[in-house]
Amino acid sequence: MSDTNEKHVSLITAALGLQKWQVENTLALLAEGATIPFISRYRKERTGTLDEVAIGSIAEQKGKLDEVEKRRETILKSIEEQGKLTDELKKKIEGSYVLSELEDLYLPYKQKRRTRATIAKEKGLEPLASTLIKQFPGDVESLALKYINDKVESSDEAIEGAKDIIAEWVNEDTRARNAMRRVYGRDAIISSKVAKGKEEEGAKYSDYFAFSEPLKRCASHRLMAMRRGQEEGILKISIGPDDDVAIADLERIFVVNRTPAAEIVRDAVADSYKRLLGPSIETEFMGISKEKADEEAIRVFAENLRQLLLSSPLGQKSVLALDPGFRTGCKLVCLDRQGNLVHNETIYPHQPQNETVAAMKKVETLVEMYKIEAIAIGNGTASRETEAFVKRIRFPRDIQVFVVSEDGASIYSASPVAREEFPEYDVTVRGAVSIGRRLMDPLAELVKIDPKSIGVGQYQHDVDQTKLKNGLDMVVESCVNSVGVNVNTASKHLLTYVSGLGPKLAQGIVDYRTENGPFASRAELKKVPKLGPKAFEQCAGFLRIDNAKNPLDNSAVHPEAYYVVEKIAKDLGCKVKDLLENEQLRKSIQLSKYVDDKVGLPTLNDIMQELAKPGRDPRSAAKVFEFAPDIHTIDDLREGMVLPGIVTNITNFGAFVDVGVKQDGLVHISQLADRYVSNPLDVVKLHQHVKVKVVEVDKTRKRIQLSMKGL
Repeated sequence: MSDTNEKHVSLITAALGLQKWQVENTLALLAEGATIPFISRYRKERTGTLDEVAIGSIAEQKGKLDEVEKRRETILKSIEEQGKLTDELKKKIEGSYVLSELEDLYLPYKQKRRTRATIAKEKGLEPLASTLIKQFPGDVESLALKYINDKVESSDEAIEGAKDIIAEWVNEDTRARNAMRRVYGRDAIISSKVAKGKEEEGAKYSDYFAFSEPLKRCASHRLMAMRRGQEEGILKISIGPDDDVAIADLERIFVVNRTPAAEIVRDAVADSYKRLLGPSIETEFMGISKEKADEEAIRVFAENLRQLLLSSPLGQKSVLALDPGFRTGCKLVCLDRQGNLVHNETIYPHQPQNETVAAMKKVETLVEMYKIEAIAIGNGTASRETEAFVKRIRFPRDIQVFVVSEDGASIYSASPVAREEFPEYDVTVRGAVSIGRRLMDPLAELVKIDPKSIGVGQYQHDVDQTKLKNGLDMVVESCVNSVGVNVNTASKHLLTYVSGLGPKLAQGIVDYRTENGPFASRAELKKVPKLGPKAFEQCAGFLRIDNAKNPLDNSAVHPEAYYVVEKIAKDLGCKVKDLLENEQLRKSIQLSKYVDDKVGLPTLNDIMQELAKPGRDPRSAAKVFEFAPDIHTIDDLREGMVLPGIVTNITNFGAFVDVGVKQDGLVHISQLADRYVSNPLDVVKLHQHVKVKVVEVDKTRKRIQLSMKGL
C-alpha cells in the first residue's frame, strides 16, 4: 500500500471510528469494482458486517480525500512554476489533508487581479510595510518620507499603501484565517432582511423579512428558505459575528506593541477584517452552511424516497386503473396480472357530462371481462369524487379500491421511457397505466421516473444537483437490490439498478430474454453478451428466477455459496428443496461445521434466514385506506376534528398529511407525539395511515395545521 493510501486509510478510520482492517478491505473491494449492495450483502466477513451506510461513508470519505489529492497536485504545480516552492512550504502542503488549509497555504501565491496591495507594492512600499509590521518604537512619519518617489506623493500616501499591504498579509495569514473560522463557528449570526420594495411580491417569505439567529442553530429548512428568497431577489442574507469581537481576536495576533507603528498595524487589521478577511470567511461559511443544509435536505429526501420505493405492493393482480378528471373524463385502463395493458377508454361520470349510469355499467362490465381484482384511483383532481363513484358500484365479488399517489405520473407519461413502452398511446393512457402499475409494484414503476419528480422532497431544485442525483441513485440501487428482481419479468429500467449491471447489460438481458425465452437458471446469465464474470458475481445474488430447477436460483443465496447448501443437504441425506420446506431439518444444522476460508458465520446465518423464507419480499402487503366520507374540501374542516389521514411527505420540521381535501395539512414536529421528537422519521413513515386532529384552518393561505398528540 502506498504512503498516500495508508494515510487515507488512517484518516477514514479515525473519522468514522472503524477498525483499520475494515476500511482497508472495503476500499479494496470498491477498487475491485464491487458495488455497495454487493459488499454489504455478500462480503460480510471481509468488512466485519458493515452495512450500506458505513460502506457508503467510507466511499464518500475516499472521494473527498481524492479531491484533496487532486487539488494538492494543482497547487504544488502552480507554486513550483512561479519558482516559489520551498522545501518547508512543500512539506506543509503535502502534510495537509483539509481543503481549507490547502487553500490558505496557496492564497499568497494565487494569481489575483490587481489589488490595493499589489498597486502599493508596485510603488515600492513593501519594505515600509515590512518595517511597520514589526512595530518599532521610532517615528513613523520620518520613515515614511524615505519612500516618496515619482509614484508616491506624500508620507500619508506611503503609510496608506503600507497599510494596504499589511491588510493583505493579515488576510493571507493562516493563523488569522483559522482564528476567524473559530469566531464564526462560535459566534456567527445569520440575518435576513427584505429587499426594498419587495414586501408584497415576497409575502410568502414574510417570516424572514427581519430575521436573525445564531448560525450554528439555524435549521436547514430555514436556511434553504432564506437562500431561495435571496435567489428570487426578495431577501438579503448576511452571516457574521460581532465585528468588535472578531477584530479584537485579530489584534491579539498582530498588534504586539504600543507604538505609533502598532496603531498603523491596528488600523490595517481592522481594514483587513472589514474589506478582505471578513467577507472571505463569510463566503466560506455561506458555502459550509449551504453544504450542510444540502446534506440534510438530501438525507431527508433520500429517506422519503426509500420509504416510497419500498411501499407495500399489491402484487401480481389484475388491476383497473383510473386517472380521474371532470371535464376531460376519467381515463380508464385494464392491466393483466403482469401489468400489461389490455384495454383503455374514457368514462365521464362527473360534471359537466354526468354520464354516471353509463360509466358504472362500463366499469362493471370491464371488471367481469378482465377478471379485475383491484381498482387503483389517482389522487389528483376529482380523486375523491371518483372514489365515491366507484364505491357506489355493486360488484359481484369483493374488489379492493386503492387511492394511489399520482406524483410523477405526468412526468413519466411524457418521457422517452413511456414513449418506448407505449408508442401508440397518448400521455393520458400512459399516466393511467403508471397509476395502476405503481399499485401492483411501486418500486418497479417508480424507477422509471426521475426521483426529483416523485414529490417527496423539499428544496430539491435548490440543493447541489450532482450530490442529489448521486444520493438518490444510491437509494434506488439499495432498494432494488434489497427487494430482488425477477429477471424474467423486470423491465430494463429496473434491471439497470441491479448491482453490477447498468443500462447496457440491462438491455442485453432483455434482448437475450426476447430472443431465447425466459432464463431457466442463474447460470444462463453468463450467456448474455458482454456479461462477464465480474458482472455475474455482482448481479447474480440479486436476480430471481421463478420455478427454476435449482430452488436457490429464486433466493438471495449467492451462486458462489451454493456448494455450502449442497454440502449441508448431503450431510443430512436430503435434497436442497427439502431444506427449504422442512424447518426441523434446518434446526438440526450445526453451522460452525461449515465455516471455511470463503464462508463465515455471518454469511451462513444469512443463508439460513434465506432457506426459511426463500426470495421473501421485505415489503409489507398493501392496505386499503379510506378518508372520512363527509370531508371533501377545506371548507368541511373544523378545529378539533379527528380524521384519518395518510402521510404524503416528511421534512425535518414535520410531516404533511392528506386528509382528503386536496390540500395537505402540516403536523409540525412539535405536534407529532406526546414526547420530544428530534427527527420526524422516528415517528412517521411515508404513506403511513395516521389519525390527526385539526388544530387550525387558514382558508386564505390554504394552510391546515394538524396534530397527532394524544391520538
